[in-house]
Amino acid sequence: MTEKFKILANYIKDLSSETADVETYLFVKENISKYHLDIDITSKALKNKLIEVNTTLKFQDKDANEKKSYYEIVYATIIRVDDDVKEKRDLEKIILCDVPTKIYPKLETSFLNLVHNSGHPDIKLEKKIDFEKLFKERFN
Repeated sequence: MTEKFKILANYIKDLSSETADVETYLFVKENISKYHLDIDITSKALKNKLIEVNTTLKFQDKDANEKKSYYEIVYATIIRVDDDVKEKRDLEKIILCDVPTKIYPKLETSFLNLVHNSGHPDIKLEKKIDFEKLFKERFN
């Protein structure tokens, strides 16, 4: 199956690592296993069949405690959609599944570099995100 889009550019649009102080850092170092990875995908139509797809990863503590760090990356991808893409469902699949699947290796590397360089070199993302599965679950 041929792709119905072309990636023209991708880049880190926003990058954030927040740790208030050394006490917070030490607390987080002990408790970072409780942190959760959230993903969000938004898109914005540009002109001439161009779409900006923003894939956001957030790594944060969901518990209500005062000492927490916050890590976030917004990764922008500019795509041109083929003229023969007419169905809304096909466009949704490109934006929510195909593009994230294609850019995820770069996104994951950039995000892990952020977390590692923020003082947590042992953090790994255990599960690979299955965008195809998430897409199907969303529409079933």
